[in-house]
Amino acid sequence: MTDSTTPKNKLQGKVAIITGGASGMGEATARQFATHGARAIVIADLQDEKGQNVATSIGTNICTYVHCDVSDEEQVKTLVYSTVKTYGQLDIMFSNVGMARAIHTCEQTVLDIDLSAYDKLMAVNARGMVACVKHAAKAMVEGRVRGSIICTASMAASIGTDRFVDYAMSKHAVLGLVRSASLQVGSYGIRVNCVSPGAVGTPLLKDMFGFENDEEVDKVLESSSNLKGGVLMPKNVADAVVFLASEDSQFVTGHNLVVDAGFKS
Repeated sequence: MTDSTTPKNKLQGKVAIITGGASGMGEATARQFATHGARAIVIADLQDEKGQNVATSIGTNICTYVHCDVSDEEQVKTLVYSTVKTYGQLDIMFSNVGMARAIHTCEQTVLDIDLSAYDKLMAVNARGMVACVKHAAKAMVEGRVRGSIICTASMAASIGTDRFVDYAMSKHAVLGLVRSASLQVGSYGIRVNCVSPGAVGTPLLKDMFGFENDEEVDKVLESSSNLKGGVLMPKNVADAVVFLASEDSQFVTGHNLVVDAGFKS
């Protein structure tokens, strides 16, 4: 008999891929997937040491790490193919990997945008997202799996920004991808959604705005939230991803789930 504190295994027996799973929201989601009963979690990232450490801490009987650059479609294809070959199917793709900016000295306003930096960022945030959705959906169709694909967008997917125009453009592209892909694979029972976090204290946020420490991050997060009583954390976003991955959202598709604590600009 279970008590009320025992988490419901919402993902019991599921096989999941999480790109960008070595840190931040990806890592938090990997841990939540394990808590909710996923039988196999494949973390894909470029941060090899961190990724291996996360997999080990979760348990290598459940979680494995794979080096993958999502801007290279062949690597994404291999990631998906090897997962299906090893575990028999793919139930969940959390396409989460992203970058804040390609050049640390450039904040990318439209008047002086560096197009080579733009190309590098879009290769990961937009093109890489397409590759993940494409190959995950193909694997689900071929395996006759009524799966769930979740992409990480951003509050920047729905608003303009005074800096980082390339980042905002890339996240708008994610929203368009999700809305279109959900229509195109719905007949197979595959759901495609995105989660749009607000300002979350992740390595990406620190990189984007040049924060030096967690205290500085927390002050900014608190001041930017209408909803008081705490700071938006990676686990809060992970909980939303679990919802979109599970049968709790059985008839939710093409949706942009905003998790931003009532962000105020």
